[in-house]
Amino acid sequence: MASLAKGLAVLGAFGERRPSMSLAEAASVAGLSRAAARRVLLTLSELGFVEQTGRDFTLTPRILELGFAYLSIQSWIDRAGPLMAELSRDFDESCSAAILQETEIVIVARMAAPNRLMSSAVAVGTRLPAFHTALGRIQLGFLDESEIWQRLRAEPIQAHTASTITDPQALVERVRADRLQGFSIVDEELERGLRAIAVPIVNRSGKAVGAVDLAAHAMRTTRNEMRARFLPRLRAVAEEISRSIV
Repeated sequence: MASLAKGLAVLGAFGERRPSMSLAEAASVAGLSRAAARRVLLTLSELGFVEQTGRDFTLTPRILELGFAYLSIQSWIDRAGPLMAELSRDFDESCSAAILQETEIVIVARMAAPNRLMSSAVAVGTRLPAFHTALGRIQLGFLDESEIWQRLRAEPIQAHTASTITDPQALVERVRADRLQGFSIVDEELERGLRAIAVPIVNRSGKAVGAVDLAAHAMRTTRNEMRARFLPRLRAVAEEISRSIV
């Protein structure tokens, strides 16, 4: 089991910021010795999940088997697609769904629209900071406060723009407030000009299994307009998706 944990740690170290890694980098990021990282990478290479080019290792397309296996059992994602497409078309804005994973969100469905932001950067599989996205904050609110603090302290808080909330106490209070009101609006904290509103997708036990949002340019809509125009439809879509969860 320890070997499995090490293998997963190395696989999890790859991502948009680290599409390839040397042996030394993999060891450092995954918190392993160079010898342990070498054994893990060689095993993953033999299994076909990574490949080596020179000194660097990269993931292979076979890693998608793990992701697709997860997506195949998340029935709500299939139900979300048509509803999100309609929502995106009606408002002429981008619509995304994501799941929470530690301190990040992972985009699991995406409907882009004309006049959108981040169209080239955001796709299925993209990871974004949970504490500075509406999709992340609304899901974080379903966690116990101790768990929220634990995740918040897991890595340094990065200021993505001048509007990014970087004070830990202020972030926790914002997460709490969003949970109480049932939606989250994040205003130009992740990217200048990007404003997004998100609501949770919950299972029959009331647990958040994901979230769905609408994102718009700050010049196109105000926070009040998001609450008045976007929120009712967004909630209706999230409720319909939630009802589809077995």
